[in-house]
Amino acid sequence: MFYDEVKISAKAGDGGDGIVSFRREKYVPKGGPNGGDGGCGGNVILEGDRNVGDLRNFHFKPQWKARNGQPGMGRDKHGRNAENLIMKVPLGTVVIDQASQKPIIEILEHEQEFVLLEGGRGGLGNRHFKSSTNRVPRQCTPGKPGEEGEFKFVLKSIADVGLVGFPNAGKSSLTRQFTNARPRIAPYPFTTLNPSVGIVEYGDGDYRTVLLADIPGLIEGASDNRGLGHRFLRHIERCKKLILILDMGGVDERDPVDDYQQLLSELERYDPAFLERPRLLAANKMDLPKASANLKRLRKITKDEILPLSCETGEGLEELKEQL
Repeated sequence: MFYDEVKISAKAGDGGDGIVSFRREKYVPKGGPNGGDGGCGGNVILEGDRNVGDLRNFHFKPQWKARNGQPGMGRDKHGRNAENLIMKVPLGTVVIDQASQKPIIEILEHEQEFVLLEGGRGGLGNRHFKSSTNRVPRQCTPGKPGEEGEFKFVLKSIADVGLVGFPNAGKSSLTRQFTNARPRIAPYPFTTLNPSVGIVEYGDGDYRTVLLADIPGLIEGASDNRGLGHRFLRHIERCKKLILILDMGGVDERDPVDDYQQLLSELERYDPAFLERPRLLAANKMDLPKASANLKRLRKITKDEILPLSCETGEGLEELKEQL
């Protein structure tokens, strides 16, 4: 299972209480106050981690709590501050406050930190209340409670290029050709159920990379949350370029021209800004008999750049890599 949306509750640690304490010295009937302050409660901190793939840790553990600060002690000893609770999340995580339904932060970089909830401050010991009129103070203050809240984490894949297409169009095959990602391949639709991000390496002298996202197959009505619906579409929101991959062979009695128009329609209905991004049409399965005729029909209805290729024979793959 791939977990890209979870709801959690979290609480920062409470501050430790201050205490009432007095010195005990020989020949000093009433020694001065020496009650120490309480320690601060631990913060709840989010940290981006590129080695975390999804939100499964929060799916199986929806409640999180940081430790409380220690209470103060005699002899002016300060209670120990509690350690912060570090919650590691995958890059691309959007944090939404459940009460207001507003986004709080997006974690986009490795080791990026954000204090989600602050721990409570420690209380004051009685040494703070000594004065000329209050030589024997018996006052102290309790620690402050830590912040708490309920949140929704939504994961949006971070990739340079999004590979978009209907089921069985060849997205996973193309991803395997270019990257070290290994999405599942089989001769039936919906073999890929989770987004898969692979690295495309290029450049002779200098090492450079492009992140390519293989998105689960789109179906008609996805913008209305049919099929994988919004769980599919949100994973291409951060992509700088889209590759629309089409089955030019008409396998499963699909028409690539209709597929192209439906893809654009679903993207526009979800977010019109998708159509303004650079895109390339990858005309796959050009080794099949009907592909050439379908390619001619496709060229007549679009001005988008079309690159014929075949994941089976390798035709056009190097040219596509150069385009990326």
